[in-house]
Amino acid sequence: MDSSEFLGFLTSRSSVREYDSDPLTQEEIDYLVTCAGTAPSAGNLESWDVIVVTDEDTRVALAEAALDQAHIEKAPAIFVVCANYVRSMSRYGDRGILYGLEDATIACTYMMLAAHARHLQSCWTGAFDDEEVRKVLSLPPHIRPVSLLAVGKGHPPAQLTGRMAEGEHVHLNTW
Repeated sequence: MDSSEFLGFLTSRSSVREYDSDPLTQEEIDYLVTCAGTAPSAGNLESWDVIVVTDEDTRVALAEAALDQAHIEKAPAIFVVCANYVRSMSRYGDRGILYGLEDATIACTYMMLAAHARHLQSCWTGAFDDEEVRKVLSLPPHIRPVSLLAVGKGHPPAQLTGRMAEGEHVHLNTW
């Protein structure tokens, strides 16, 4: 893939909130998790974990924890990506909290792009009640849910949403 193909790949991805009921195959799930494992991480500690949720009752509970967002219930799989502070703080102390969040974010991004490469649709969801997600998934205290990544065969929008111009984000040398 050359650079123009890569840019086209990135710009053709969109968040999708409507899914068919077809479950993901174990091979598709494994592929996404394997791709996440290639993500860079602070000190190569990989201070992230993922809970793959395919159980319907658990997806319903997660949808409620996600402020009743229906796509969390309807997607056949939810990848709950979490920061594992024990791994990162063991080397970096308090700074490891930030590194754990960054590691989880990068791993989730890789899964989202891996889904797109497999012609699956996804939606990154960050709006949820952390404590409710903790309860639903029985997360230990040192694990923080960072994102709920809905993945499935879905229905992309007819038109992609517009983006800000690069110049709106970029500053040279100082602000």
